[in-house]
Order: sequence, then C-alpha cells, then structure tokens
Amino acid sequence: MAFDLAHIWASMGVLGKSIAGVLLIMAIACAGVTVERLIVLRKSSKESRKFAGRAGPLINGWKLHELVEVCESHRASALARLFGPIVQRYLKSTDGNVSPVEMARNESERSLETVGADLRKGLSVLASVGSVAPFVGLLGTVVGIIGAFQGIASSGSGGLAAVSAGIAEALIETAFGLMVAIPAVLLFNWLTGKINTIELTLTRSAGELLDEIENNHGRELDSPRPSVTSETPEPAAVAEAKALA
Repeated sequence: MAFDLAHIWASMGVLGKSIAGVLLIMAIACAGVTVERLIVLRKSSKESRKFAGRAGPLINGWKLHELVEVCESHRASALARLFGPIVQRYLKSTDGNVSPVEMARNESERSLETVGADLRKGLSVLASVGSVAPFVGLLGTVVGIIGAFQGIASSGSGGLAAVSAGIAEALIETAFGLMVAIPAVLLFNWLTGKINTIELTLTRSAGELLDEIENNHGRELDSPRPSVTSETPEPAAVAEAKALA
C-alpha cells in the first residue's frame, strides 16, 4: 500500500504527532531567530555607516561631548554602542590612582563583551536546535517502531501491511528531525562567522579610539587638532559597516 504524507499523519498516534509538533516549533524558532538577527545586523550596518561619517570629524576636532550625543542617537549601531561608554568613562574620570586613559581602556573591554553578547543574542536557540533536533527525531523513530510492533501484535502476523505504517512514521520523524537540525547548524555557523568578523573589526576600532584618546589626553576639548599624526577610527568604522552588510 502506498502512503502519502496525509495518510502517514493520520496514522500517527498522539505521541508521534506531539513529537512532530515539537520539531515544527523548533523549525519556526530557528527561522524567527535567523530573520531577527539579519534585520538587526542590517540595521546596524546602516546606522554604523551614518555614525562613522559623523564620528570621524568629531574625534578630529576632539569634540567628545558631541560624540557622546551622536552615539546616543545611533543606538542601533554596534559601533556607536561601543564608542559611547568608552568616551563617557574617559570624560567622567579624573586623574587619580588610575588615569582616565586606563579607565577608558578598561571600559572598552567591558563594552566589547556587552556588544558581543547583544550581537549573539538568540544564537543559543540555533545551537540548541541543531544539537537536539536529531535526537527528537530519533525519539519519533522509536515511537514509530513501537507502533509497528503493536501492529504486528494486533494483526497476529508479521506481514508488510501490519508494520508499514509504523515504519513510515518512524522514517518521516527521522527525516523531519534532520531537516530541522541541518539548516540550524548551517545557519548557526554562518551567523557566528559573520559576528566574529564584526567583533574583530569592533576590537580594532576600539583600539584606534583608545590610541586617539591616549594621544590627545590633556588636550583641551573642542580644540582643533594642531597636526594629524594618526588616523581616526573612521576607516575601521566603515569597514565594520561593510562587514555587517
């Protein structure tokens, strides 16, 4: 007897349908996380481009108070969320046991961790689904095989007709579990690689900002730069925005 998907679904027991439902929820969760992360990263790319164009001249002019305001107006940008706390820590610090430059450096490490955690938000769902879905499908396989043996017991014979429905259910559950797990693993690896690239560029941008802070420490705020001896973080900011695209 030939079975289509509708016939196989109708022949499934409550437990088999529940397992298929769990796998469907996992698939929907993976799709939701992926779409949400792509929207967030795309928006961050757009905002980072705008922020980079405004931040460079402010750093050159050493207008740090204005830079903080610009960071606050570009909260969707990962780069702005990194620069803001660093500059604020530098402005609020006073020369004491720990210099303002060192305080800003310490803040950069904390901000990098915070921004990195924000960028990776939801990826644990993809990792969990990728690792668990095959076992959920295997559970469905076991349930299907149990159903096949029950068919043999109820019919009193071991013919194909008695076990085919249970075997088909078992194979469908296994295939469904793999169909959910494989894309989840691929998407997790792809997004992780993309975010790693962004984090690397953010680290470089933070380093360039700290170089500017250390080089200009003691310089009067809002004063023009006497001579430009180092690049501003703008090139790395643009690179970060391109990495997000």
